[in-house]
Amino acid sequence: MNLLVLPPPVRAALSSGPDLAVALTTEAEPDPVLHNAIAQESLWNWGRSVNDGRVEDAAQMRALAHPTRLRILGILRANGPQTAAMLGEVIDEAPGTISYHCTRLAGAGLVELAADQGSDRRERWWRAAHESSFWDPAESLDDPERTLAANALDHAVARVYAANYEAFVDRAATFGREWVAASSSSDRVLRLSVEELRAMGDEFRAVVERWAAVSAKHGAGDGSEQVFVLHQAYPWPRG
Repeated sequence: MNLLVLPPPVRAALSSGPDLAVALTTEAEPDPVLHNAIAQESLWNWGRSVNDGRVEDAAQMRALAHPTRLRILGILRANGPQTAAMLGEVIDEAPGTISYHCTRLAGAGLVELAADQGSDRRERWWRAAHESSFWDPAESLDDPERTLAANALDHAVARVYAANYEAFVDRAATFGREWVAASSSSDRVLRLSVEELRAMGDEFRAVVERWAAVSAKHGAGDGSEQVFVLHQAYPWPRG
């Protein structure tokens, strides 16, 4: 299914030609809360920088590996600055709880106060500190603490991926026949070298970037929908 958002850790550099599990999903976005938790077009990027913030240490990863914080960061990236009360209406949490999570995200350098927003000085507005975030899973392999933190974060993101697709399946009828027919989800097992896997990933990203330029020309009310795109390709962890 690029940046709160990574598939399970890819260990391509450790393999010389394994079978590869490849999944490509595109779907009309059924749930803005789940969507915002992941990406509008590309909020998380695995090992690639697109004007993003690098998530480098275990403390940052632990701060982010929480479902409410994932949702807060995604909403701020997709919808712009928000107060805790505004975020709470979408996430269904008390403003005090939201403020706590925003403070934790701020401590990790992922969000910041937006002092230029609002007219009521008693309100604290928050904004995302970066357009996207990324980390390289290979860099964690020699650091046990960071490996544990990265795995916890990857699992949290994977659960959001799964919940997003399940929400689409549950609500597909609300989009109508044409949107359901245009949506796609597929998987295939290939056998590739490390270099070929890397090249395929580069091609996937190039295709998404080309369509991101088309996306940028659309706006609400012009017949378009937000569409969630996810691609995953990694050595197949078959049992």
